[in-house]
Amino acid sequence: MTLASLVVLGCRVGREGKLSTPAERRVRRAALAFGEGMASRILVCGGKRWHGVSEADAFASALNALGVPGAAIDRELVSRSTLQNARCAAKLLLLGQRSVGVVTCDWHMPRALHCFRSAGFDPTPIPARAPELPLLATRARALREWCSYWLDALTIAGRTKV
Repeated sequence: MTLASLVVLGCRVGREGKLSTPAERRVRRAALAFGEGMASRILVCGGKRWHGVSEADAFASALNALGVPGAAIDRELVSRSTLQNARCAAKLLLLGQRSVGVVTCDWHMPRALHCFRSAGFDPTPIPARAPELPLLATRARALREWCSYWLDALTIAGRTKV
């Protein structure tokens, strides 16, 4: 399977561009998919700046360190949410690039795919597997994602703003 592009969704970045653990999982998964030939381009998303470094810039540096050529990496430096990741990616990718691989944490994937479908993509999930968490933490994360999913759905329907 060859996709038009891989799209890596943004995530928290630490001091001096050090990736958080979830961000590192996403970057490693994207580098692996790229190495397997799933796509010849990677779009890293994330305009939020952490300690002066944007998510997209930190991700691009990490991908480069993992052997992905800089010429294969594009940056989206505006978005600050999953829905904005999808909408900004739609503006940046060439017309006809509907088939994209969405790289994000496995627990975040349903909402991410929903957002990318709403932006006109035919997304393929490329999950970065998260480690098992205690039950309470898993439930709290699931509740947050459920609330965010419905907020995104209302925004897509035009009932709220991003």
